[in-house]
Amino acid sequence: MPTPHQFESQARDMVETQIRRRGIRDSRVLEAMRLVPRHEFVPAELVGAAYDDRPLPIGEHETISQPYMVALMTHAAGVSPGDKALEIGSGCGYQAAILAHLGASVCGIELNPELADEARQRLARLGYTHVEVFAGDGSEGLVSHSPYDVIIMSAGTHTISPVLLGQLAQAGRLVAPVGSRQQQEVLLLTNWDGQITTQRLDACQFVPLVGRGGWPEEQGEN
Repeated sequence: MPTPHQFESQARDMVETQIRRRGIRDSRVLEAMRLVPRHEFVPAELVGAAYDDRPLPIGEHETISQPYMVALMTHAAGVSPGDKALEIGSGCGYQAAILAHLGASVCGIELNPELADEARQRLARLGYTHVEVFAGDGSEGLVSHSPYDVIIMSAGTHTISPVLLGQLAQAGRLVAPVGSRQQQEVLLLTNWDGQITTQRLDACQFVPLVGRGGWPEEQGEN
């Protein structure tokens, strides 16, 4: 297993070669990506690959996203201290930790109860006190804690539910991979007085969203 110094070196290299060189220059996002210990969020057998330029499996047919995609979606969301954020498909909790590092109060929702419980314990152990992880179907958001300044969807979807858009605060930003199963595009949707604007960012490929608002043929997997 790499030493703490080696992890720090790998994190710096990740930020420089995978993120900054691809055009993300936001100093707060770069700092969060460097300081949140990604190796704490992957299975023990993959710790040595934690800072590689790729997604990694975390079990239950889910992944921790490629570092660049996490940085891109975080940057697009424009997170400010005090923002209220929702992450849909929180998995191991890594994206939620990045949002919390940036000063957001975070709700994460994860369909798989075991992953949700593991993420909850991991985030608490690492000291992320402003994150609450829920087990349940978040494919149409978490209306009980809305509205949100930021919503990040960490799973690919064919469409954005109007129920989800209705949970955005004024000037709230939703970042999601939208497209087909094989290929999606990261979209940034912003709520301006009930009018939604859309910005297209980059091509991507995420695991499919499951649940009521997910892919129709996968709704039965709840």
